[in-house]
Amino acid sequence: MGTDFRKEIGTTIDQRRDEYTKISDAIWGFAEPRFQEYESTKLQQEFLKARGFSVKADLAGEETAFIAEWGSGKPILAFLGEFDALSSLQQEADCTERHPIEGKTNGHGCGHHLLGTASVAAVDALKTYMEENHMSGTIRYYGCPAEENAGGKAYLVRDGYFDDCDIAITWHPYTMNKVMKGGFHLANFRAFFTFHGISSHAAGAPELGRSALDAVEIMDIGVNYMREHMIDAARVHGAITNSGGTAPNVIPAEAQILYAIRAPKVTQVKKLYERMCDIAKGAALITGTTVDIKQVAAYSNLINNDTLADLVQENLEHVVPIGYTEEELAYAKKFQGVITELDKEGMKDQAAVIGGKEHKQELLEQPMWDLIVDKNSAYGGGGSTDVGDVSWVVPTAQVYTSCYAAGTALHSWQAVAQGKSSIAHKGMLAAAKVMAYVGAELLLNPELIEKAKADWKEELDGETYPNPLPADLKPSIW
Repeated sequence: MGTDFRKEIGTTIDQRRDEYTKISDAIWGFAEPRFQEYESTKLQQEFLKARGFSVKADLAGEETAFIAEWGSGKPILAFLGEFDALSSLQQEADCTERHPIEGKTNGHGCGHHLLGTASVAAVDALKTYMEENHMSGTIRYYGCPAEENAGGKAYLVRDGYFDDCDIAITWHPYTMNKVMKGGFHLANFRAFFTFHGISSHAAGAPELGRSALDAVEIMDIGVNYMREHMIDAARVHGAITNSGGTAPNVIPAEAQILYAIRAPKVTQVKKLYERMCDIAKGAALITGTTVDIKQVAAYSNLINNDTLADLVQENLEHVVPIGYTEEELAYAKKFQGVITELDKEGMKDQAAVIGGKEHKQELLEQPMWDLIVDKNSAYGGGGSTDVGDVSWVVPTAQVYTSCYAAGTALHSWQAVAQGKSSIAHKGMLAAAKVMAYVGAELLLNPELIEKAKADWKEELDGETYPNPLPADLKPSIW
């Protein structure tokens, strides 16, 4: 038992590839936004129930969250999946021009249709392997809603759904194959600042009015001044979600701004958020308005784990190169031709870091980066993920696999257009194999789990999960 686990699991995934790609393509078509992934979660739940998993759903106040479980006893391995789409990215598949689908408003620009499906495939194939080899242990698939903008996993963590897990395993679609390490992502809070003033005629009785929009603008000026006095790695960006109306002769009685606040550590974000709350109160005082402050999401920073990173690296080497046909490479080349000029510049920067002077040009000539990038390479970054919250309570492994033409920006219509392609499917199935291999290896070698836990505790260095969500905050659509 165990000597040919990769061959057995890999063969199972290959044999079932049509089932998995069908699920992925269906979720691409559903394109449901955060906390509204009703068809996507139903499809995955029904598939895993039919495979013999027990399912419990509607978790942590999230209707579309669920856990599918099979097996018994320790260890408990958690595989994380997502299935939410992004707003305003509706796009025809395989089309190299911007061509929204009529009647649609969302699109899978971050590849979560692939993300969830690969994790489903991983637990499905691993269950088959465990059954055939009479192995003990418990495997779970976590259907995690609302990764985009709402941090759905943080609610699941806060409410204790990961408390008994030993290891968590996940992945993300990308333009390269690489072990995912924590420094690439930032902790993140999302918060609404809603100002309330007094409406009046701006010409006839301006002295009677108190402008909520003035308060928003003054707050934003204050935040701009704060930027000079925060660490270089921090980021604050905002959007005025309610300007108070369109009539210039009416003083706005209500206005609102939404901020995303990022920094390498969640504790740093919390301090910035507290400073911004003070700025908001000051803006309200200046303008004679009041302010309501509501934090709606929190993403913690990722906790690295060297043992699991090494294990992912080892198993990634068993699936890369993925291998592409000439037709697939030509397809990817077409999409490279329609990415933005800024994305092309970004691709050059990536190639310089990954390939160095010797191999930069070689990489730039390849439409698909079918190689393994050094896990310690540093480039880009600045995004956030709620996987970070999971990593604070469970040692967590992550991997990227190549699902899009090199240079493709994830949150773009170009990524949506490639989401049902054979290159996207190949990357998804490669990720499923890596995750299932890692799971099997942990079950066969339980000492690796203990080593990963020791690494995790050392990385935390006495810190505990900061639980950044307000205790009374419930998941909501906004």
